[in-house]
Amino acid sequence: MGTDAMSADATSTRATNPGATSTHATNAGALSTARRTAGRLLSAASLTASLTVALLGTAACGSGARAGTAPEGWGVLETAAVTVAHPPAFKEQGDAGRSRFNAAAATLSEGGRVVGTITVQLGFTEADSAEEAAIGAEAGIALGSTLKGQKEITVAGPEGGRSQARRIDFAFTVKGDRVGGVIVAGLDADRKAYAVRVDAVQGRLGDDDLKRIIESVTVRG
Repeated sequence: MGTDAMSADATSTRATNPGATSTHATNAGALSTARRTAGRLLSAASLTASLTVALLGTAACGSGARAGTAPEGWGVLETAAVTVAHPPAFKEQGDAGRSRFNAAAATLSEGGRVVGTITVQLGFTEADSAEEAAIGAEAGIALGSTLKGQKEITVAGPEGGRSQARRIDFAFTVKGDRVGGVIVAGLDADRKAYAVRVDAVQGRLGDDDLKRIIESVTVRG
């Protein structure tokens, strides 16, 4: 049957059965409503997907933005090659107060004694990689300390980039106090070794603050 014949037959059917026209209109209306509903559902699904992507993108950007920055109210130890933030309870040492081996340092005191330190050392060993810098930094850990391991990390680098580094966790006992230590070691922009070290008597530095300190380490350009 051709197309014209199909149309003529449909017209004849509607004329013979007036209810068919009504049924056709009803079905057409239902189809139109279904299409509109489907369109709204697709639009809602697309909007939801777009928002999900946007929120994930925002979360990722937010995470990156925190790296290499000092939390509000914190101080910053600055050297020519590396910077690191410290909690406000830590007090920065001046040139006369710190060891000549440290380019920068801050201490946490309690009852007249030091219970926490953050130090930055520069050019303390010859190294061609972050791994070699970490090996050199391990040599500065006191004999009898317990090494908990070393792992690869990245820290904030010049122009918003990332720089390869190593994290070393260890612990030792001094004057009856158990002290936890972390060293972040790597190479600066001039390919010279650096080490950021955090020591704190157990219970004096929270895990969240330690994490923020490590995340704030930045290799300057």
